[in-house]
Amino acid sequence: MPARPDATLQKADMLYRAVAECYRQHTRYSRLVERSAPDEEQRAALEMAYLCDDHLGTAVLGYEKASGKSGAHDADAWWHKGNMLWHASREYIRRHANSDGMAKRPGEQSPNRFGLLTMEFDLEASALLGLRMAADSYRAVRPEAE
Repeated sequence: MPARPDATLQKADMLYRAVAECYRQHTRYSRLVERSAPDEEQRAALEMAYLCDDHLGTAVLGYEKASGKSGAHDADAWWHKGNMLWHASREYIRRHANSDGMAKRPGEQSPNRFGLLTMEFDLEASALLGLRMAADSYRAVRPEAE
């Protein structure tokens, strides 16, 4: 019977899978918007993306809790890549919350506000790309995490 991986490795793998699915769902939603898919299909895809965002937040907290308890993995490549995933995930969550909050905030529709919104959405898109790059890096050292 194979040995069960430790909790930190399990949480890192869970974080990887959450990141991969979050990226996939957001990419799917953006493709539907680009194609001018029916509104109900866009809404359903956006709901899936938001579910994945919630799951990503849970995975981030789980990894934080598990990795904070041990320093035994300092020499493991997956641990360093897991930390990159964690940082990229936190940045994405922060950027997503900023752009979402700014878009929903009522207020004057000035050119300055639209410029700020554009910048926030660009920063969120950059953070989403960072998630993808961190996931690819993690998968390179831990392909069995899929």
